[in-house]
Amino acid sequence: MKCARLLIVTITALLLCEEKLLAQKEEQFDLESFIEDLFNLQAEDINYEDLYESLFTLYQNPLNLNTANTYALQSLYILSSTQIQNLQNYIEQKGKLITLYELQVIEGFDYTTIEHLKPFVSVNSKDALTDERPLLQRILEERNNYFISRYERILNQKKGNSPKKSPDDSRYAGTANKFYLRYRVSKPNDFSIGFTTEKDAGEQFHWNPKSKTYFNDFWSAHFMLENQGKWQKLIIGDYQLQFGQGLLFGAGFGVGKGSETVNTANRVTLGIKPYTSVLEGGFLRGVAASYSLHKKLTATTFASHLNQDANIQTGANDEGFVSYTSSLQLTGMHRTPTELANKKQVAETIIGMNLNFRPNDQTELGSIVNAHHFSVPILRSNQPYNKFEFRGQSNFNMGIYGKYQWQHFLLFGESAVSKSGGLGAVGGFTTRLTPRVEFAMVLRSYQMNFHTFRGTSFAEGSRNINEKGVYWGLKYTLNRKFYLTAYYDTYHFPWLRFGVDTPSNGHDYLFRLNYNPGSRIKLYGQFRRELKDTNVSIETSNNNIVVPGRKDQYLINWEYASGIRFNFKSRVQFSEYHLIDEKTKGYAFIQDAVYKNGDWVFSSRMALFDTEGSQNKQYAYERDVLYAFSIPAYSGKGIRNYLLIQYKVFREMDLWARIAKTTYYDRDEIGTGLETISGNKRTELKFQVRYKLN
Repeated sequence: MKCARLLIVTITALLLCEEKLLAQKEEQFDLESFIEDLFNLQAEDINYEDLYESLFTLYQNPLNLNTANTYALQSLYILSSTQIQNLQNYIEQKGKLITLYELQVIEGFDYTTIEHLKPFVSVNSKDALTDERPLLQRILEERNNYFISRYERILNQKKGNSPKKSPDDSRYAGTANKFYLRYRVSKPNDFSIGFTTEKDAGEQFHWNPKSKTYFNDFWSAHFMLENQGKWQKLIIGDYQLQFGQGLLFGAGFGVGKGSETVNTANRVTLGIKPYTSVLEGGFLRGVAASYSLHKKLTATTFASHLNQDANIQTGANDEGFVSYTSSLQLTGMHRTPTELANKKQVAETIIGMNLNFRPNDQTELGSIVNAHHFSVPILRSNQPYNKFEFRGQSNFNMGIYGKYQWQHFLLFGESAVSKSGGLGAVGGFTTRLTPRVEFAMVLRSYQMNFHTFRGTSFAEGSRNINEKGVYWGLKYTLNRKFYLTAYYDTYHFPWLRFGVDTPSNGHDYLFRLNYNPGSRIKLYGQFRRELKDTNVSIETSNNNIVVPGRKDQYLINWEYASGIRFNFKSRVQFSEYHLIDEKTKGYAFIQDAVYKNGDWVFSSRMALFDTEGSQNKQYAYERDVLYAFSIPAYSGKGIRNYLLIQYKVFREMDLWARIAKTTYYDRDEIGTGLETISGNKRTELKFQVRYKLN
């Protein structure tokens, strides 16, 4: 019976699958292109390293579709709730999947979905066996066990690295070299151990405990065990938390608005995650543990003590003179005497607890309580837009979240309150209206005095405060070659914001038409319009007026794979910004080429750009060395080129070398302050080696 089923499935796959689906090899998979294609991340304020880490770990340790639960499948951000339900019903009725090609016969699994899913899943029909080897042996023999070392430098001299012209001149304390070292050994659902260290350009490389510098400026480490009896997770070191919709604690890759308009609307409770990035703020440092109180009830407790950068000031209040800071500094740069004086001046302590109840794969309920304390008060400037911002040394949050699968609808939501009495709430649903149409809706309301320091739930702003909005997302599959994604988001800011002197409004929408005629060609066109209120100064007075500014963005991307070795990508980006009677423009023409020959991979780009004003900067993802991301802002008039070379020396060792050069035709000086480079050229050099211990 099983042989007959396998024969039928194989014949179906041969009839329905394209050449790429049948013949794709592991080494041909391009994780960077997958991220760009699915999420279309074209901004500077996303933690791309966390996104890459999550996907790359999953790529090396694929999720077994035959045993994965609903929450694990949702965390892929590829499958809709209806697709997950159809998959589970199929396995329950027909038995475990025999091959990935069998997905073709499950309702809702089109060619594009399977292409996106394929690198991160397996269909091992055998039940997973418990690894009874000692922990030390499992660690030493784990294949995902490696070191990465990286060197970077801007070849052009910056003012901060030039000789002083007078004793009072400020200069960087260290050289222009940047160093990065990373070690990681991990196995999903078992353990994770690692450390990351970095010295930024301009920082000193030396041993000085007084300035909290131990060779490199930044160090991060973690040790995590999973599934140790009733202890589901135990971590010591640096970590992140992801509960509910991320209203109080958000980690992982909550990509928000982008070309994937439906599946990313809902966030997934991941609990404790190791922190492996080099962003020097926003994580937790201490201990956290998840314990199974019952088969369906898990308790997670966490405690963190992290020293963060801040400029300490002294001022008078009702209690006399006090030390305070206006804000925490998250740049992580410690190059100048001022930056070094601000290093780790404020201690942030966080404690909290989460209860998570999952009676079945269709239902989830949870609650969170946490308390924050700062060693010195945070007192923001007395600007009107800061009226409702957090002030003081302590904060407290309580929140609840839930999720429920009802037929073809996945309902989700989270709400919380802060010590100030401010409320925050986010909720919505995703559904498949027809076999061809998927839909999502998200509502959020974050009051002006709602304060949370680790929240990353769905929002237009960078923080979950002072915002109300409604988001609609749509995906329509016309046929096997065409599919359309779109969203519309409207939002209101009830109070003033920096750069906007009145309560304000905005909305934006996106349309993207994708055309995949075969395994070698991908084509999509995208249009996005954003209308948002902003300040405009009046020349005849010192006052501002608030008017809507409109930005239109156009993008056409064409990719062609000429066999196994060559891949070409052409991209055109254009934008217009309208403000009152003024209109500015910007464009970029980008040509990429990738050549693969045995153990060598060559990637290159030539980009021409011409932009007017800061609103028309063009962002375009660039290929880079492993675990590094380059998304520069093309601004002004110029040309940018890069060449990336990757070479597999032998099975355990990979080498990367990258050189990028930008030439500007509208200036004879690049940058400002100590970052200033004389001339119109900027050249970046980067080398990296990865050595696998197994």
